[in-house]
Amino acid sequence: MRILHTSDWHVGKVLKGRNRHEEHIRVLAQVVEIARAERPDLVIVAGDLYDTAAPTADATRLVTRALSALRKTGARVVAIGGNHDNGAALDALRPWADAAGIELRGSFPRAEDVGDLLIEGITEGGERWRLVALPFLSQRLAIRAAEMYDLTAAEANQTYADLVARLIAKLSASFAEPGPDGRGVVNLLTSHLTIVGASTGGGEREAHTIMGYAVPATVFPPNAHYVALGHLHRAQQIISPCPTRYSGSPLAVDFGEEENVSSVAIVDVSADQAARVRDVPVTSALTLRTVRGTLEQLGTVNLPDAWLRVLVRETPRPGLREDVQELLPNALEVRIDPDMLPDTSRQRSAERAGRSPRELFGDYLDSRGNAEEGVRELFDELYDEVSSNQ
Repeated sequence: MRILHTSDWHVGKVLKGRNRHEEHIRVLAQVVEIARAERPDLVIVAGDLYDTAAPTADATRLVTRALSALRKTGARVVAIGGNHDNGAALDALRPWADAAGIELRGSFPRAEDVGDLLIEGITEGGERWRLVALPFLSQRLAIRAAEMYDLTAAEANQTYADLVARLIAKLSASFAEPGPDGRGVVNLLTSHLTIVGASTGGGEREAHTIMGYAVPATVFPPNAHYVALGHLHRAQQIISPCPTRYSGSPLAVDFGEEENVSSVAIVDVSADQAARVRDVPVTSALTLRTVRGTLEQLGTVNLPDAWLRVLVRETPRPGLREDVQELLPNALEVRIDPDMLPDTSRQRSAERAGRSPRELFGDYLDSRGNAEEGVRELFDELYDEVSSNQ
């Protein structure tokens, strides 16, 4: 069977105040064209369909039309919620999705309905497949609040990873079973996760990428034929017990991603054949570029089809931003090159050298305008207590 794997559309994304709706229209139209050309049996959208939990009407219209267009290519379509999505709102679209023949899983169901996360199908060629579809799981839902207060940060992180591993093991238990006809079944899994050791793309939401949300690749079952991941925006293969891949975002969502190659993954796999993956570039969005130089040097830049971040090698002065934007109308961010700014760290170190903690704390209170009576005395008591214990 053939799979088209995509993720992290982030429809509704605003870049430095610039709406990118027209770019998203072109990008998703190209994804649909790729599906028409490649004729996949299954399309997997691995989360973050939207950039915000409260998408606009235009963003909702674009996503639903793109999913419908992908379904009309003849492929089954499965989409899961990501950390940017409102899972409950996606689930509210289930009646529309079911009528359109689209499998939408926005959030985790109740325990008695957890079987809803296992989706099965048969290709036109008669090949059976089963897919475990895991939306983004918030740590707040994964670990009870009372338990969080009793655990160290490391223990809480391990608890989250253990819970994800147990969920995947439970939902993928059927992977060991043959199909009803005794023949092999293609076992698939999709989720919106951060895997330990994977490379971030540059525009992810850090709180949901690093802080206790990274899990080891060993959570995936070795008898899975392919794991389709979303969340990290850089296309990459993951070292794992089974073939595992991030498709990356089909467009760079922030300047930290300007070196990424936007693409979708095409996967050919069968029950008795290892997954073969190739990336198909998506080129419809404007590229993101960082340029630096003096005004004279910036005047020679010719990048009309790119959004620009400009680092100006000039002394700061009023009107400098306007001068740059007159030269480069596509400049969304204009900053002084950090190399041009004075290094104040040594000066601050010199000012602190040889001064007592009491004096430094007094300076801090003065800088904050804090004249509350007794604060300095309380600091002195605390400092004396700590010093004597040491």
